[in-house]
Amino acid sequence: MLKLSLKQGQYVNIGDDIRVVYVGGSGGQGRLMIDAPKEVPIVRSSIEENPERRKDTYYPEKKISAKAQKEIERILWNERHHGDTAK
Repeated sequence: MLKLSLKQGQYVNIGDDIRVVYVGGSGGQGRLMIDAPKEVPIVRSSIEENPERRKDTYYPEKKISAKAQKEIERILWNERHHGDTAK
């Protein structure tokens, strides 16, 4: 979880195509403007419906095993060199 302090007009870029702009506020409320592609779902809520996302801290996903990584590399190599023969 990242906590930022922004002044009016300052923004945060998320990836290449999402921008969150702080447009002002007063008291306990702030206003944000979010510029994102239509396919990105943006949900406004004070209650997170997915219990896994209620965590206060970011927990990175467990890394995959070396065996799984080799298998993925093999599959990708086959796709690139042989194409999809299951059509």
